[in-house]
Amino acid sequence: MSELLELHQLTKIYDPKDQPALSQIDLTLTGGHIIGLLGPNGSGKTTLIKIVCGLLQPTSGDVLIDGNKVGPKSKSIIAYLPDRTYLNDYMTIRESIEMFMDFYADFDPTRAYEMLANLGIRPDVRLKTLSKGNKEKVQLILVMSRRAKLYILDEPIAGVDPAARDYILRTIISNYDPEASILISTHLIADVEPVLDEVIFLKNGTINLHTSVDAIRETEGKSVDALFREVFRC
Repeated sequence: MSELLELHQLTKIYDPKDQPALSQIDLTLTGGHIIGLLGPNGSGKTTLIKIVCGLLQPTSGDVLIDGNKVGPKSKSIIAYLPDRTYLNDYMTIRESIEMFMDFYADFDPTRAYEMLANLGIRPDVRLKTLSKGNKEKVQLILVMSRRAKLYILDEPIAGVDPAARDYILRTIISNYDPEASILISTHLIADVEPVLDEVIFLKNGTINLHTSVDAIRETEGKSVDALFREVFRC
């Protein structure tokens, strides 16, 4: 399968006096996988995500998304869920759907309305009236209703209850094209581990490990969560 994401010697330095946020990252991801981007706070996860999404400029190195440099074409390929609320609370869900339809040619409103109906959430309610969990679900529904090639989800299950986490994970695995890939950044490794095919351990701005979940279980004889705790033990 062809390369979906390629990073070559990717480096990001915010302050020359400090350690680089990312240091000479080499990474290749192909389509058809769910990949966990895992690491403690300050490891560089969000910096890496923002560079891939075109929200930050790297200090040096190259980024290719499906063979394209970061720009309008690459942004049309990526569906990005940031780690904080980005929708206007005074908008209704329907208005948010219409906004996504205007912005993204690959947005499927039928899929979005079906997922809302499954949750029993009415599209004419305003976002400010929703609970935190339901607001998180709506934001995920909007992102997963695109027909993207690469979905990047930054902490999609943080701050919600276990039942909401289960729904979010089910939504993730059942609403993307089998040839697409999903990159999930999270601290809640045990919750997300059952859906992962691969993991990337990011430590101090460098890749400590990139392998399949099956390889970890076979070679290490332990779960991803257990290996993570061992590698990143304080």
